[in-house]
Amino acid sequence: MGFHKARLDRLHDALAGHVERGGVPGLVGLVAVGDEVHVEAIGKRSVGGGPVGRDTLFRIASMTKPVTAVATMILLEECRLRLDDPVDELLPELANRRVLRAVDGPLDDTVPAERPITVRDLLTFRMGTGILMVPPGSYPIQRAMDALDLGQGLPQPSVVPEPEEWLRRFSTLPLMYQPGERWVYNTGSDLLGVLIARACGRPFEVFLRERVFEPLGMKDTAFSVPADQLDRFATAYWNDPATGELAVFDEAAGGQWATPPAFPAGAAGLVSTVDDFLAFSRMLLGGGRFAGERIISRAAVELLSSDQLTADQKARSSLDPGFFDTNGWGFGVAVVTRRTGLGHPVGQYGWNGGLGTSWGVDPAGGVIGVLLTQRLFSSPVLPLVHQDFWTSAYQALDQ
Repeated sequence: MGFHKARLDRLHDALAGHVERGGVPGLVGLVAVGDEVHVEAIGKRSVGGGPVGRDTLFRIASMTKPVTAVATMILLEECRLRLDDPVDELLPELANRRVLRAVDGPLDDTVPAERPITVRDLLTFRMGTGILMVPPGSYPIQRAMDALDLGQGLPQPSVVPEPEEWLRRFSTLPLMYQPGERWVYNTGSDLLGVLIARACGRPFEVFLRERVFEPLGMKDTAFSVPADQLDRFATAYWNDPATGELAVFDEAAGGQWATPPAFPAGAAGLVSTVDDFLAFSRMLLGGGRFAGERIISRAAVELLSSDQLTADQKARSSLDPGFFDTNGWGFGVAVVTRRTGLGHPVGQYGWNGGLGTSWGVDPAGGVIGVLLTQRLFSSPVLPLVHQDFWTSAYQALDQ
């Protein structure tokens, strides 16, 4: 198994075309199979700026979620957390929850929670609260979350308060649904960051650095970019809601990731590089082992990457139409359950970052794919550059 050299040119041409047509200012794409690694670094770190390189730093947004899940698995294996234990002991603020009678109803129209929230609920996004796939501000609960600056929308690390205050504010709100009833995106990973910090007795970002990043050599992955590395950091862009034109969402220097945040967001806070995520991916492909060091057990990797949702939970949930027809959800990752295209085989697991990134691990084929761009998604459907990356990556394999 390896690469078909001529077909790698198609991968380059497909990605270069998106940059040349202005779809993204720049990108870094990586495909690895076995010991072979192919990287494309194309375009600019910012419009009119310096060239993208293999070491360019990107905001990986929701690709943070699998990192948070791995950190949780470490504590589960050490029996400092247990999957089906209520989180009340470490997060007493979440005890005796109230639940909205109707998700679009007033905040004081509630019923008691039928059971406590568990660690498994947080890992699988079945805790009962998250980002709703309706226009922002449609429901009172959404408006209340926004007013409390809980960061349950586009990542804004400069706005969200420190973890203790974040949890205090969150605990004033009812849940949207009963725990375990359905999959609701995002918030579980932020709560896991707070839970990990209390379980291990040190800040979440310190635990990640000591137990995940340093053992894997992920020297560039963090919740902010040091001042002396900002020249490697890509500017983030989006379609301006008012004009529809490409506009700056976050600058590299002086932007929201240029200083350490008060709240290290386990859902969407990290910056990283393709090589750092290659190391993370190889650890997972290696059954939890990397460079002779074991991070988590093979059993933990298999559990993390297995579909955890029931058919009923999928039917009650939404991300984009048809998502759960072909995917399940593990711990912080989507798991492909039915192949419907060229780029996503059954059993592949991974996730995307709404600020412009995509990642997947294919354990059957031994394939890793990472695409980092700096243009925000405009819908839950993968942008064309990401769709073409996955198609081009798999057609370039000589299997």
